[in-house]
Amino acid sequence: MDIQLPVIDGYEATRQIKSDPNLKATPVIAVSSYAMKGDEEKARASGCDHYVTKPYSPIQLLRIIRGLLGEQE
Repeated sequence: MDIQLPVIDGYEATRQIKSDPNLKATPVIAVSSYAMKGDEEKARASGCDHYVTKPYSPIQLLRIIRGLLGEQE
């Protein structure tokens, strides 16, 4: 989930996803260029399951996705 979206921000989009009983279990990873104190906490408070700052390693992101999906490497 990109935090900066054109119509609603990623926090609100995540809240809407997580409020839907059919989507609540869907893992959401916040991806942002924000790296200020409190940004990760704000993302997690909106329902994000993980927080990654840009630039990020694609390998690191894949490990996070696999972990959230319960897959082994």
